Parts: sequence; structure tokens; C-alpha cells
Amino acid sequence: MELIKELLEAGVHFGHQRKRWNPRMKPFIFGERNGVLIIDLEKTAECLVNACQFLEEIASKGEEILFVGTKKQAQNIIEEEAKRCNCPYVNIRWLGGTLTNFETIKKSVARFKELTKMREEGILAKLSKKEASRLSKEISRLERNLGGLVNMESLPSALYIVDSKIEEIAVKEANRLSIPIVALVDTNCDPTLITYPIPGNDDAIRSIRLITNKIANAILEGKKKYSPELAKVAKEEKKEGVKVSISTEELEEEIEKSEEREKRAQKIIKARDKFSR
Repeated sequence: MELIKELLEAGVHFGHQRKRWNPRMKPFIFGERNGVLIIDLEKTAECLVNACQFLEEIASKGEEILFVGTKKQAQNIIEEEAKRCNCPYVNIRWLGGTLTNFETIKKSVARFKELTKMREEGILAKLSKKEASRLSKEISRLERNLGGLVNMESLPSALYIVDSKIEEIAVKEANRLSIPIVALVDTNCDPTLITYPIPGNDDAIRSIRLITNKIANAILEGKKKYSPELAKVAKEEKKEGVKVSISTEELEEEIEKSEEREKRAQKIIKARDKFSR
């Protein structure tokens, strides 16, 4: 009951107007008030607990969890909470291929580290004014887009996303690579694309902060339980996975072709309908 009270006070239960809803969110909707859909906080609490348990387990194995939230209301919260639990994050712009073309992203991160080191060692100051200015602009651009990924050495084992509708490319990339997703999903989102959907208000700052804070706390708890043995097992399991790398053009083509995921979504919907009866 204490968790539900927290969710209520943060306004997590307020969804969008019915005209903007996604019918697949029906199992998580309590009712409607003045044209606004009300989310069932009992289900939100249950989903949040399950998501936190999952991420705690991932963190206990020493694996990476990537925070994603580029909408204005989420940017600062994503950065603050990700840093608090020492996780990588994307809070300005999701670059196509961040996951599916990770090797290219790693090269850009390496370039950013190299330029940053040059600046810290005073090398830029010794260059011509024009060249120093060019490199400084490059550093700023790379820091803006990749600053939160500097310490992500490999693909994450899970994603935490605020607003799966806005972050649809991140969702599609993660699903392509079978990377589990935990996401705060509002009434206009498709929960069937998310491994651990958390139904709730993804627009209000208080709601985003509360959910993200709970997620970060779970990760910190998991990291306290970290053991080299668990990490070794997880690493071996990861080696058995298939390595995938595609171009941005191929990614765009993949986004257009979502038939397979639609079929999977329909199966999930049927299963949920059967369960709800």
C-alpha cells in the first residue's frame, strides 16, 4: 500500500485522453475521468516490483543496464539517476545503430576520449586557432551525443526507457538483438513491445523521477550483491549470443518491416486477454 500511495502522490495514474490511447494498454487501465484515462496503480506497482527484481538480478551479475530518455522532462532525471547507479545513458538523442551498429559507436566514443585527453593535456592549445576551434566543436558534438556512453564497453544486458513511443528506434534495436527492455509506458504506448512494461504517466516530472529512482535503487541493490562467479557465468552466456552489426540504412529498412514483431505482439495480446478473463 505504501508504494501505491507514492505512485498516487506522484500522479503516476494520469494517462492521456482516450482519443490518443493505444488499445493494447487496456489491461492496465482502471477507468476514465473527464476524458482522461486513469491507470490502475495496483498493476503499476506489481509491474514495477517485477521490473526492479529483474534489473537487480542483472546488476548482481555485473552486467550493463542502459538508461534511455530523450524527452525534455526526462533528460535531467535520466542523467542524474544513471550516474547515481553508475550506468550508461542516452538523454539527448538516440543515434540510429547505437545498439545494432555498436562497433561504429565504440569508434566514435574512442575518438571522443582521444580528443578529450588531448584537451586535458593542453595539446589543443598548441594547435592553430582554426584547428583548435574545429576539434573543440567536434568534442562538444560527441559529448552531447555520446557522453553518457563513454564507459559502456559492450552491449547492455537490458534497457530502461522512459516513453517507449518516443524511443521507438531504441525499442526496435533492442528487440532485434533480443535485449530485454524495462520501460515506463503511458496509455499511448504499445506494451507488447516491452519485456517489462511499467504502466504510468511518462510526461510528468514527478512520475518519471519516482519510477526512475526506484529503478536506480534496484540496480544499486543488485550491485551490492555482485560476485565474480555470477559475472563469469553471465559473460559466458553472452559469448554464446550472435553478434549483429548493421548500417543505419539497414536499420531504417528494419524499422519499416515490423511484421514479425506484430505477430509476436498479437500472441502476447491473446495471452493477456485469456489471463484477464
